Amino acid sequence: MTSASPETDEHRYDFRVIEERWLPVWQETQPFRSGDAADERPTKYVLDMFPYPSGDLHMGHAEAYALGDVIARYWIQRGYNVLHPIGWDSFGLPAENAAIQRGLDPRGWTEDNIAQQRTSMERYACSFDWDRVLATHRPDYYRWNQWIFTRLHERGLAYRKHSNVNWCPKDLTVLANEQVVGGLCERCDTPVTKKKLNQWYFKVTDYADRLLDDLDTLADTWPSKVIAMQRNWIGRSTGADVVFAIEGREEPVHVYTTRPDTLHGATFMVVAADSDLAAELAEGAEASVQDEFSSYVEQVKAASEIDRLSTERPKTGVFLQRYAVNPVNGERLPIWASDYVLADYGHGAIMAVPAHDQRDLDFARAMSLPVRLVLDVRGEDGEPVEDPATSGVAAAGDGTLINSGDLDGLSKAEAIAAVVERLAGDGVGEASTNYRLRDWLISRQRYWGTPIPIVHCEACGEVPVPDDQLPVELPPAEGLDLKPKGTSPLGAATEWVNTTCPSCGGAATRDTDTMDTFVDSSWYFLRFLSPGKTDGPFDLDEAKRWAPIDQYVGGVTHAILHLLYARFFTKALHDMGMIDFEEPFSALLNQGMVQMDGSAMSKSRGNLVRLSEQLDEFGVDAVRLTMSFAGPPEDDIDWADVSPAGSAKFLARAWRLARDVDSSPGVDPATGDAALRAVTHRTLHDCADLVEGFRFNVVVARTMELVNATRKAIDSGAGPADPAVREAAEAVAVLLSLFAPYVAEDMWSMLGHENVARAGWPAVDESLLVEETVTCVVQVKGKVRDRLEVPPGIGEDELRELALAAPGVVRAMDGAAVRTVIVRAPRLVNIVTV
Repeated sequence: MTSASPETDEHRYDFRVIEERWLPVWQETQPFRSGDAADERPTKYVLDMFPYPSGDLHMGHAEAYALGDVIARYWIQRGYNVLHPIGWDSFGLPAENAAIQRGLDPRGWTEDNIAQQRTSMERYACSFDWDRVLATHRPDYYRWNQWIFTRLHERGLAYRKHSNVNWCPKDLTVLANEQVVGGLCERCDTPVTKKKLNQWYFKVTDYADRLLDDLDTLADTWPSKVIAMQRNWIGRSTGADVVFAIEGREEPVHVYTTRPDTLHGATFMVVAADSDLAAELAEGAEASVQDEFSSYVEQVKAASEIDRLSTERPKTGVFLQRYAVNPVNGERLPIWASDYVLADYGHGAIMAVPAHDQRDLDFARAMSLPVRLVLDVRGEDGEPVEDPATSGVAAAGDGTLINSGDLDGLSKAEAIAAVVERLAGDGVGEASTNYRLRDWLISRQRYWGTPIPIVHCEACGEVPVPDDQLPVELPPAEGLDLKPKGTSPLGAATEWVNTTCPSCGGAATRDTDTMDTFVDSSWYFLRFLSPGKTDGPFDLDEAKRWAPIDQYVGGVTHAILHLLYARFFTKALHDMGMIDFEEPFSALLNQGMVQMDGSAMSKSRGNLVRLSEQLDEFGVDAVRLTMSFAGPPEDDIDWADVSPAGSAKFLARAWRLARDVDSSPGVDPATGDAALRAVTHRTLHDCADLVEGFRFNVVVARTMELVNATRKAIDSGAGPADPAVREAAEAVAVLLSLFAPYVAEDMWSMLGHENVARAGWPAVDESLLVEETVTCVVQVKGKVRDRLEVPPGIGEDELRELALAAPGVVRAMDGAAVRTVIVRAPRLVNIVTV
């Protein structure tokens, strides 16, 4: 190596030349293959949420894979056997809709996009194990969706029932509750309606308690926001099931309530207008009421659940001319049908206590129904709140019981216990737990998904397809009309639909629905362990060796849907004896969004930034480094506020360090510049903790500081031949291997080594971490007036005295009296004068 000299074409930093040099090498050597069972290194499983192949990689992918790559590469450097696979979540509506628009088979469109994304991922230098690739639309994958479905069906966890379901009138398919966002289809933003269909479900509610309680084990390793979202979605509450007799009806109605203590305040009952119960009760009403009810139900179906539950929505309803009987006092309660009660919450009916519930009160006032206070609720001043019947504001909260017979004077807890005991003793109620969580609706009336492995036989009913006949492959799309029309396009594939019953051999038909694509992503992390396995979904021994995932990386948009379903699958597979853990993702990192000018990128807004263009202009390393340096991973990145050009300039400076080193590999650094060695070792020591704490932006900043310190040593201090300069340059290369692999590899090669990704984290000399002095900044009224070199362990009193005596401080104070001195030993003193 030679010392710094004027730039020539041969020695000028050019990211294009460097990328062209190393990408073919990596493609040939595949440096990130995970070790096999004979590898004795400790294991780490790092996984990025796999992408949907809707086109080339975009800026969001660039951030997610840059961050996941830092983690995977770091643990490789720390000596771990790291599994870091990739695949494609390739079934679903986008591919089908795109194929319909273009007149293509979704298979070809999907495979072309996968090939394009893989090429971009390789260019982006992701540390993926390319021997462990999967795509969920391929039969060798979805065969095992069907196998798992069959195992769940055997255990009663997969079942079919008639029910009101969420219906997207644009995509003409059903949606799970989790796929309705703000009353709109998450895919196309169309208002969602209700439709009654016979659909397949997974019985997630059987696992509600475990799904909720096991979140405690993740509290330290998952974002608190995600934990809260999961808890709220499961929504466990405790209360009582209360049995109300219905006049003229043999069967009573069960009502779930969290406040059985307020039963004496119930003045009417409300049933969900779109429920079977409401329809049945309406049949006994006068013809005019039946007509009114029918018209009302049609209006209700057009409203989203969000709208129906809104406290701002005007209350409407139909009196069904029927009465319920309050079990605690025998009062007759008029029964109304309304949209503010949901058919799938509790039992689809509520006891309305208008004095203490705002929606009930709004309904009561709209329909001129009675309001009765049964709780003595006090305001902040200790005075009773105003009567809700006149104020229009419900007396929410706790209070002692009033107007409740022998419950008067009891507290909420005492009254609940007394009422539940009384109800149970009379056989008209019992303590109960309820959940917001509903069973997972998996049926989809679309072509591009996993066929449900059930045949329907008149003699045998629902018959699972035997394992040796799996996969049930999708028929060719050619000749089928894939346009959504409310029923599955598979119904038109008559040769495929008509089959024989596996049980009796008679004529039967295949189920024509396909599975929700969240089924595909609920267990894919296990398939990565043995993607070529043909006699099972995954290798059980490999699962014991690698799983659960040590670090999962992905967007917070999947905080409910995907994570909840994957957790359910994991618990179900655990109960089948296939895995020995119950939570799939031990740690979770959510990255923010990449925006432009304060809003999400889109063509319509005119603020779309194309990743390919950024890579062509600034290089892969500059884009990756910018993603990591922009801020904490969970924060959104506004591309208008960051500088890939600045990152490129820094990378050029770092690259030149390796070019300018003028000592041989293996030279003893102990003889080198002590000050530079201290900076190098403190940087390596601190950056290990910073990476493990996901403070990637700080790691980049510390690496920049080390580059500056090394350049200073080369240019004006130790010189390029100093062993400490080589040690620092090699440390920079290893640190940059996490963020900027092309530059790091080129630096490593210039420094006389091979394969920087597996160089190993440099050993830290603990004796070099001791700082003999630190710089303390001294301010007077917020302005820096002096700096002191002080021992790291200096006490506050001693530092205060030194600061007050500092020459710059004395001049700035000019005899003024001291009002206060703020000491943050050993780094800062701020003096405030009178």
